[in-house]
Amino acid sequence: MKIKVASLQLNITAEQSKEERITLALQEIDRARDADLIVLPELWSVNFLDFASYEKESEEITGETVSRLASKAVEINSYIHAGSIIEEEGEKLYNTSILLNNEGEIISTYRKIHLFGYRSQEARILKPGQNVSTVTTPLGKIGLATCYDLRFPELFRKLLDEGAEIVLVTAAWPFPRVRHWQILNQSRALENLFYLVSANCAGSFQEQIYAGNSMVVDPWGTIISGSDYHAGIVRAQIDLEKLRHIRDDFPVLQDRKL
Repeated sequence: MKIKVASLQLNITAEQSKEERITLALQEIDRARDADLIVLPELWSVNFLDFASYEKESEEITGETVSRLASKAVEINSYIHAGSIIEEEGEKLYNTSILLNNEGEIISTYRKIHLFGYRSQEARILKPGQNVSTVTTPLGKIGLATCYDLRFPELFRKLLDEGAEIVLVTAAWPFPRVRHWQILNQSRALENLFYLVSANCAGSFQEQIYAGNSMVVDPWGTIISGSDYHAGIVRAQIDLEKLRHIRDDFPVLQDRKL
């Protein structure tokens, strides 16, 4: 089974309003409407680096951002990974990613477990999630992860143990560590023999620049499609038969001892 995927590397700047970012995302989704699965970056409607806006821009799971993307998913008959939002639940805030099916239904959510604290206020403002997230779909078994999670291979092993064949990584990874980003995307795919699709931000906030370089990585750790630092759409085909053949032909996962 071959699946057409599109990773939207959105240009996010300090000057944009939330409404302008949502409009931009919907326009880019329209450009990728032939894809079976579309993936958006982390906190794209808020701007990850604008920590002062987190509380003001927080919303419930079924709030404006996700509702408008859900309508678009129905319109174009595609699955949409909505990236992540600042989810408000009572007095707590979470960095929560949402996966929608082609009927606009929320089929999986994931609250970011590993919050970034290095020169960042994310870990101070938000609460960490507690649970990994996988879901069985007609496109395969899909797992969710967010940005800084890439540095923690244990999470991806848990996704593998739950049967993940495709892992979607929404991100707002900064430019100074772009090489780390590239290595970690490939490593997480290779060591678990699954496909990894990442959507990172482009653009900047004040003097900080997003790294871009969104990509689709196959189970051998090969980047089959990727981008540079500029906004755009990364397109690729995922072949689940290839994945299953690799796992059968090179059964390294069966040799795990821990």
